[in-house]
Amino acid sequence: MHKRISPHAQAVWQALLVTFLWSTSWVLIKLGLQDIPPVTFAGLRYFLAFLALIPFYRRRQNATPLRALSRRDWLNLIGLGLLYYTITQGSQFMGLAYLPAITFSLLLNSTAVVVTILGIPLLREIPTWLQWGGMLVFVAGALVFFYPLVIPAGQGIGYVIAAVHILATSLSSIAGRGVNRGQRIHPLTVTMVSMGVGSVVMLAAGLLLEPWPQLTLTSWAIVVWLAVVNTAVAFTIWNHTLRTLSAMESSIINNTMLIQITVLAWLFLGETLTGVKIIGLVLAALGALLVQVRFGKGRQPLDS
Repeated sequence: MHKRISPHAQAVWQALLVTFLWSTSWVLIKLGLQDIPPVTFAGLRYFLAFLALIPFYRRRQNATPLRALSRRDWLNLIGLGLLYYTITQGSQFMGLAYLPAITFSLLLNSTAVVVTILGIPLLREIPTWLQWGGMLVFVAGALVFFYPLVIPAGQGIGYVIAAVHILATSLSSIAGRGVNRGQRIHPLTVTMVSMGVGSVVMLAAGLLLEPWPQLTLTSWAIVVWLAVVNTAVAFTIWNHTLRTLSAMESSIINNTMLIQITVLAWLFLGETLTGVKIIGLVLAALGALLVQVRFGKGRQPLDS
């Protein structure tokens, strides 16, 4: 008889599948940006993902009904949607239009450090010694990766956008934890409402401010795949794994994305790294992991 896979092992493999899907998003975004302006692209992805989440929400019996949300709840969710989707996700797509996927991925990993520091005054959460050590390891890895600091022509604006994205991602994480910490509103309700608000504003801004996209069949395939599989389905699977995996296990699996994105960018985008830069990436990934050790269940990569 074949030995049955344990629920824990299933959860690990499912979580690894989700991080792989999220890692492929970076390659698909870089490819899609060849035909679709960044803000419109991001708006299309998350608006379609919002539509795909509605059936999940309607079938989830314990999801918080919209009619049960107070005026304050609506304001908090609208604010979260504008910050996390309109600004954060919009700036991710814009940043990837100017920077290599590997570089942007490493920069994004600094979010864990920024969130931990911002959490001191905003959430009154004091980092542990392990987290402080993780910050130092991350900074060391980043210095190794970027040394000597030479910004290629045309990438300067990409670093500015990346800084905006990192700050917005960090504030989004703080805001999201503030909304979810009381556990009054089901996470699926939080995601659906905030994604709906943020994606509509983002899509409208893209269509108004950017050239009208000429979407090919390939472009539509990328957008739909990102929206349905890499967002709606992956999000649902990830939340299912969090019922079994510990916070530490989830953090470890999350941090494999930096390595996965690096390999995928090398295979499909032609991005290459020197041995020294690889060492920097490994140190940065380890440092980001140590910083996130204390974070609880439910933490999800913010640029999946």
